[in-house]
Parts: sequence; C-alpha cells; structure tokens
Amino acid sequence: VALKRMLNFNVPPVKNSTGEPVWKVLIYDRFGQDIISPLLSVKELRDMGITLHLLLHSDRDAIPDVPAVYFVMPTEENIDRMCQDLRNQLYESYYLNFISAISRSKLEDIANAAIGANAVTQVAKVFDQYLNFITLEDDMFVLCNQNRELVSYRAINRPDITDTEMETIMDTIVDSLFCFFVTLGAIPIIRCSRGTAAEMVAVKLDKKLRENLRDARNSLFTGDTLGAGQFSFQRPLLVLVDRNIDLATPLHHTWTYQALVHDVLDFHLNRVNLEESTGMESSPAGARPKKKNKKSYDLTASDKFWQKHKGSPFPEVAESVQQELESYRAQEDEVKRLKSIMGIEGEDEGAISMLSDNTAKLTSAVSSLPELLEKKRLIDLHTNVATAVLEHIKSRKLDVYFEYEEKIMSKSTLDKSLLDMISDPDAGTPEDKMRLFLIYYISSAQAPSEVDLEQYKKALTDAGCNLAPLSYIKQWK
Repeated sequence: VALKRMLNFNVPPVKNSTGEPVWKVLIYDRFGQDIISPLLSVKELRDMGITLHLLLHSDRDAIPDVPAVYFVMPTEENIDRMCQDLRNQLYESYYLNFISAISRSKLEDIANAAIGANAVTQVAKVFDQYLNFITLEDDMFVLCNQNRELVSYRAINRPDITDTEMETIMDTIVDSLFCFFVTLGAIPIIRCSRGTAAEMVAVKLDKKLRENLRDARNSLFTGDTLGAGQFSFQRPLLVLVDRNIDLATPLHHTWTYQALVHDVLDFHLNRVNLEESTGMESSPAGARPKKKNKKSYDLTASDKFWQKHKGSPFPEVAESVQQELESYRAQEDEVKRLKSIMGIEGEDEGAISMLSDNTAKLTSAVSSLPELLEKKRLIDLHTNVATAVLEHIKSRKLDVYFEYEEKIMSKSTLDKSLLDMISDPDAGTPEDKMRLFLIYYISSAQAPSEVDLEQYKKALTDAGCNLAPLSYIKQWK
C-alpha cells in the first residue's frame, strides 16, 4: 500500500477513478529495486502508469515532458547523481522519495543544486518513505539484501570487530525496524534477552521511537500517515532474539518444500534460479556441448500451489503436483473431445441434438481456458522446481540427514553411529557432513572427549571438510 501510494505521487490511489493513470518514469537504486521487486510485478507497475523503470546510476536519456518518481537511499553518491539529473534537466518534474530518512545537510545539497540549475519549481515533492525493509510475504520481511554481509550473524560475532563497526551494524538494524513500525503505524512493546546484541538493538530502537514521539508536531505515528491511529490502543509485541540462543536450527537439513528450495537451490527475494539439465541426446563427435539454459521462476503469494504447499513435507508436494497434473489432463481431454464432436458432418439427427447439448459445454470449456493455461504454467513450474530439489535429495541423501539430525536434536537413540555417516562417501557433500557434526556438537549435553573428537576430526578431514567452523563452535561452546 505504501509503495502504491508513493507511485501515485504520494496521494492515496482513488478506488473508482476510470481516468488513464499519469505516465511516469520510476528511478531506483539497488536497494529500491530489492524492495519493489518481490511486491510489484512489471505488469502492476505498468497499470500504475510506470512506463520505464531505470537504475539511478545507469546512462539515462532526457525525457523532458514526463514526471519522474525517485526511490533511493540517501547516500552521498545517490544525492550527487540526483543533483546532476537536475542540472541536465532530464525530466519535467521530480518526486524524490528516500527509503530511509535523509539528513538536513543532504537536503540542503539538493536544494543548492536545484537553485543552481534553476529547477526549484520542478522538484514537486520530497518524502521520507521509511520503507527500508524487504517484504517477502504477508507476514515475513528481511532487513537487507544489498551488502547483506554487513548485518549478518558473522558480522556481529567477528572477534576482531571494532566498536564503530558494531555501532554501524546496530544503526542499520534499528533504522530498518523503525521504518517497519512507521509503515505499520504502531509503536511496539519491546522485549529482549539481556547482555546480547539484541539488547543493544532494543535500547537504540526504544530511544529512536521516544525521540520521534517527543516532537508532537512532526511525529510519524500521529496525524494522517498510513496506518496511524487505527491500532494505537493495541500495541504489537516485538521480541528480539539473539541467534546464539539456538545455533543448531539454521544448520539443520530441512524437509519442507520452501525450506528445501531455500537450502539447496539458488533462491533470493522469492525468485528461484535453475539450470535446466539438457537431455541425454548423443551429439555428433566433436560438436560443442550444449549450453545449460538458466531459468528463473517467481514463487510469490499469487501462486496458489506455493501458498498451499510451501510448508508441506516434500513427499506430499510431489504427490500434489502429480494430482494437479492429472486433473489438468482430464480437463484438457474434455476440451479435445468436444472439439472433435464439433467437427461433425452430415445431417444426422442424433448429431444435431448432441451438438446443441455440447455447444453449452464448449462455451464453458473455452471460458475456462485462461484458467487452464495458468494451471498448466504452475504445474510446469513446480514440476521443474521439485525435480531440481529431488535431484539434490537423491545425490546427497538429504532425507537420511534430516532424520538423523531430528533424532540428535530430540535426544532420541541413534540407529547408526555418527562416524559411519561421516565416513560414508556417498552421503552428501563435505558441507552436509560438517553441518551434521556441528548439530551433534551443539546439541550434546557434554562435549565429546578429546580422543573421540580427534577421531571425528580425522574422519571429517578425510571427507574433505574445512575444520574452521568446528573450532569456532568449540570456542563458542
């Protein structure tokens, strides 16, 4: 809703206006691109009047009679580039939207450039959008995708981190969470565990919220902002947890559809990239090997199959794809059968009565064609994705890992020794083995004795594992 409002020049879109949308250009940076792409498709952008969407730092031609909506982070280089656009008089008018709040001094830079370029009247609106978070689903968002190494578990827990770096990380996290609550229009009750990074974030976020509320005239949580006022009597609870409380879970091999796609395939911002395996056709001797085609699919909320099955165990998903395929084929056969009946010759009495009967059926079959085609597209998509996942499961014996790790984590008895799993050359990649052993190491009540540990280390090294993670976890434990 916030994005659509921004693309509509920060006026809430009117429901029943039949007029053509105003044609405009959308200019974003990489951050803006990541925020918009999981939420709005190119078609939806076009419906809102966006004819072109371009990266800020690409070479852009002047389009003098079109308004431009900018959606960028307020960084030095972005501001410089916007000032340059003003000087080159690229567009008719400029709507500047900043992903997180812009500082006073940078605003003055833009103002100076606008005065210098004699373009003050063309800068129509300047807005802080507070949208510095990436929404992947109705109830899940992530903080950053560009330079995500900056706010990762590793970044916070590096032994050589300096205080200033830590401050920067905390500020980034706090800024994103603050943006989230501004967009939600609610002030949270914050809970966290003491003495961890979570507490640092909580304290900073609390301070930022209080400072904003103190200034009653400019508060983001009152007045006519998007969600303001409607939830004010009921505050959401924000629980901040440090990953160190439960390190085994992210290492665990999973068994549900969405988690498997995320674990074994290249899956970012709701888009999965697959390499299509080429068929086993024998090419003539000396011919070049065929290139693998790369395909990418969007797995979004509009995909009904994904919505229904992303949390299901993998074997159920495979079954459901099969059922969908069968019901689709039945529908397709029905359409084919009707077509063949329609090609009847001769004045046969029976044929004519059948004809009138079937005309109605055919009209309904034709009207359900778009739906049928969409169904076919989804079946193909999930057949491809599920096949790719299955190849990984088979080649790496992920089902065995999943069951074994479940047993370790639930402290039940193991049917075969850990050492056998690690030294089995057919089971999984070195990384799989390392993950398994780390889960065992984290979950065990007392650490294995030095003698045992040496034995495990030898087996891991023989399997080609890098032992660096183990020494980290050992120290951590």
